[in-house]
Amino acid sequence: MTNAPFPTNPTPVAAATALRVRNLRKTYKSLVAVDGLDLEVRQGECFGLLGPNGAGKTTTIEICEGLNVADSGEVELLGLRWETDGKQLRQRLGVQLQETQLAEKLTVLETVRLFRSFYSQGPNAAEIVTLVQLEDKKKARVGTLSGGQKQRLALACALVGAPDLLFLDEPTTGLDPQARRQLWDFIEHFKLMGRTIVLTTHYMEEAERLCDRVAIMDQGKVIALGTPRELIASIGAEHMVEFIAGPGSAVLDVSGLSKIEGVRDVRAGDGSVQVQVTELHRAVPALLQELSRQGVTLSELRTHSASLEDVFVALTGRHLRDE
Repeated sequence: MTNAPFPTNPTPVAAATALRVRNLRKTYKSLVAVDGLDLEVRQGECFGLLGPNGAGKTTTIEICEGLNVADSGEVELLGLRWETDGKQLRQRLGVQLQETQLAEKLTVLETVRLFRSFYSQGPNAAEIVTLVQLEDKKKARVGTLSGGQKQRLALACALVGAPDLLFLDEPTTGLDPQARRQLWDFIEHFKLMGRTIVLTTHYMEEAERLCDRVAIMDQGKVIALGTPRELIASIGAEHMVEFIAGPGSAVLDVSGLSKIEGVRDVRAGDGSVQVQVTELHRAVPALLQELSRQGVTLSELRTHSASLEDVFVALTGRHLRDE
């Protein structure tokens, strides 16, 4: 997927900022979906929006895409606004929705040709079909495709106009691991051509690999913003230790764990305990010794390097996949 049939010099952007959102607000009756949101996406970067379901990610993206209308606030894309420059923006944006309904009786190639006809520039339909690795399915009807193949077809429809700014809402959902990594390769190549990507995802590995910067959203607001490395470093722990006490164990004294050298935070919930530590090789032996002293046996013990998921847990006490 690295040989994308796009020109390397996209249409010039008036400013170094590809997307600017100011004080954006959207409510649905009593539900505040987006609450005074500010965002700025630089030209040529892959910008990630992370957050649990209901955080306001999709509503924010739909407003930016011109598919929804904000109650208040300002949105500027590529130096343009939907209120005055809608026709220009439709030619310069690519959009892959979280769920895309396509005509099931059309073939793959017919579908891409249809979408290509809406744009004044871009590669031909056959090139795009090959790019998303659906060449062997080009004569197949959409209704016969698997979920992952339909996802790749939706991406093809988003790419046919050679967009300067590409919105991808959960783009790799339904893809097998190999197809997911192939798509990652394409996104990285697309970015190297000077184009801009705004991406929502639930895959932390995906965000950490692809995104130059990430905004973590919760309850309609940005609660953290920075590079993945900056955000992970902000919690002050390099590793996470998670364990589940075995049946018949003594009641855990969390305060005893907090006193261990190198332990930055301890959280208990849902039957498990998560401990943030700075030096794994020192903290784990001390942790096991303390648990033994307390009479706590273990049925499960896991360790992993700190991730964006851990950043969200540290900020909210909840997991990104929580409703």
